[in-house]
Amino acid sequence: MHSYISLSFVDLSIAALLLLVITSLSMVLSIGIGRMVLIAATRLVLQLLLVGFVLLKIFALHSIWFSLLIIALMMVAASREIIARLEPGFQWHWSLGISGSVTGIVTISISLLALNTALRPDPWYEAKYLIPLTGMILGNVMSSASLSLKGLLDAIQRDRLVIESRLAMGHSRKMVFTPFVRHAVTMGIMPLINQMSAAGIITLPGTMSGQILAGINPLEAAKYQILLLLLISGAGILAAIGVSFLAVLRLTDHRERLRLDRLSA
Repeated sequence: MHSYISLSFVDLSIAALLLLVITSLSMVLSIGIGRMVLIAATRLVLQLLLVGFVLLKIFALHSIWFSLLIIALMMVAASREIIARLEPGFQWHWSLGISGSVTGIVTISISLLALNTALRPDPWYEAKYLIPLTGMILGNVMSSASLSLKGLLDAIQRDRLVIESRLAMGHSRKMVFTPFVRHAVTMGIMPLINQMSAAGIITLPGTMSGQILAGINPLEAAKYQILLLLLISGAGILAAIGVSFLAVLRLTDHRERLRLDRLSA
């Protein structure tokens, strides 16, 4: 049950032919997506092969410091990706502070919780457990934080006159911004809700499918998938809440006035 099917580069090239066919079809139909698909596929192949090679070396070293270095780089890249999706957003140092602090705290906390309770590898910082788990959690944290932050900033700028009027009438910051935070958090976690709702009935999630293909017992694979979905969903929800509240604090001052001047042009 624990044997797996090894894939050669020839096997991968056969799968790549599908995208070549789609690219050709795009040219025939004048859809114009061929170049975009080829670039994305090329990046996919190069990035994953590079990551696979690096992780192969990191796993062999059994060093917590190299593992932490990889995780730190991943978190910086995730924070940078969140900032890049905001237009306009806060000045770069505030954007980096809000996104970096939330993604870092949430990702590290949830990862340590899983490693020291459900998984319990010995040692807990074993790279083959720490890095993949952190990467899955971080990816969902980044997505939820980005969607929530963008939704919040867009809504506040769109309804700035209503917000300023209510604040001028003496309504508290909490009373005025709670509906906006609720909407932003809902927007940020909706992909996670959809993923949890569809898992098992409509689709087999990637981790479970991969483990089954690798020869793991389907019931054990389902348990791992449940654990991961609960972890990444919890992390994503916490991240959405965190960035939304920090953004509101940054966009208001001690006199509870709206400060859109703190957004970059």
